[in-house]
Amino acid sequence: MFNFYSFKNDYGEGAHPKLLEALAKASCEQNIAYGNDVHSEHARNLIRERIGCPDADIHFLEGGTQTNLIAISAFLRPHEAAIAAETGHINTHETGAVEATGHKILTCTAQDGKLTAHDVERIVALHPDEHVVKPKLVYISDSTEIGTIYSKSELSDLHRVCKQYDLYLYLDGARLGSALTSSENDLTMQKIAEWTDAFYIGGTKNGALLGEALVIRNPALKDGFRYILKQKGAMLAKGMVLGAQFERFFEDDLYFELAAHANKMALRLYQAIKDAGFHFLSPSSTNQIFPVLPNQLVEQLSEHYAFEIWDRPTEGETAIRLVTSWATPEDAVGCFIDDFNRLTH
Repeated sequence: MFNFYSFKNDYGEGAHPKLLEALAKASCEQNIAYGNDVHSEHARNLIRERIGCPDADIHFLEGGTQTNLIAISAFLRPHEAAIAAETGHINTHETGAVEATGHKILTCTAQDGKLTAHDVERIVALHPDEHVVKPKLVYISDSTEIGTIYSKSELSDLHRVCKQYDLYLYLDGARLGSALTSSENDLTMQKIAEWTDAFYIGGTKNGALLGEALVIRNPALKDGFRYILKQKGAMLAKGMVLGAQFERFFEDDLYFELAAHANKMALRLYQAIKDAGFHFLSPSSTNQIFPVLPNQLVEQLSEHYAFEIWDRPTEGETAIRLVTSWATPEDAVGCFIDDFNRLTH
């Protein structure tokens, strides 16, 4: 029985024991600094093999906001802008980090948090000349900030339109593991690598102590990137701390196993809430779900569970966000479901 349990996020726990074991082992060695250690290099090779891109440049950074800020500002010239959904992380939860570098974010309302090729074309058409900023990069997240995922056809369409208008396609993979292990997913990491110019593989929200792996595919974006990492304070002296974790992630299928567990726990919650007759803010199939519940029920649940208040669709209803993680116990999910059923029957 859990007296109190948090479903607020998927980074409340430290790190998976296997990653801590890898860190402990690497910490007993003398390692070359700044990401040039054997663990980081092995991790890069494992990722290149996994995505089928032997020529990809891979850089390890500490967190998602840092990765987005440095990558996007490095990829764009001063007059160029990024296109994103209104719900996109760079537009909502990064304290204006990208815009603070001088790059405008051009947003649009996107169905279920996903940009479409039509959205991109419409924004490009609205910025035809040098009197306005020039759209140059399309930012998407998979899974999205509201738990939805891109299909193969949707990403293929975005790839096509980006090629047509000479735009970079950049994918935020903070929860990429959750997207790829969703029961509704038909994408692979290989296809993502093929159809984007750059993307990152999120570790922080999938069991790592910290760390994201930025993959740069487009040769035009590679030159001098380590200089930028150093200049922006993102080149970790003890780079093996990041490399050893990603090495362990991809030595086998641990990265996907952890994400699959989080999805499995979320699906149990989703099904129980749906069976009780409630609806959701978005059709999520990942580890974030957004049930719309009566205000009184939300207050009652908050006595024993922590979660984010996401929206208030009507005066009497609240949409909450429940997030499961690699470490969410079966028992915690079971207790929530029992309490939920007790309060709604």
